[in-house]
Amino acid sequence: MLKFANLDDLPPDAKTVLVRSDLNVPMHDGAISDDFRIRSAVPTLEALAERGAKVVVMSHFGRPDKKSKKYSLEPVADRLADMTQVPVGFVASLVGRAAKTAIAEMAPGSILVLENTRFQAGETANDGELAAKLSGLADAFVLDAFGTAHRAHA
Repeated sequence: MLKFANLDDLPPDAKTVLVRSDLNVPMHDGAISDDFRIRSAVPTLEALAERGAKVVVMSHFGRPDKKSKKYSLEPVADRLADMTQVPVGFVASLVGRAAKTAIAEMAPGSILVLENTRFQAGETANDGELAAKLSGLADAFVLDAFGTAHRAHA
């Protein structure tokens, strides 16, 4: 039988963990209308934070054709902060200098939500250069977005 790795299989020295979550929530008039996907991500994010990891979260949100505040993950990060006792931050960057600085300045046991992956050129093209930049952000990776796992660019 095929066995999948789980959080217990993460190396104990994984100090920064990049988590691919499914935070693509419905919005109505600029407000989150259903936060089920955010609530579903909380147990994984809290478990990693409780281990003392810096938890870096990435997700897509909508299908923007350009960078737009309408598709920013900032309101999602705000809602996540309301759902957990873990400190939650947001950075309007995915792999740039601002993201790297924010990750470096994180306290262990905290969460940082990166900006919408779809704002990054190459995100839906399975771009190897983007994948390399993302993998350089953390010591370990957790795919906690089952609904996106089938995509070639997951």
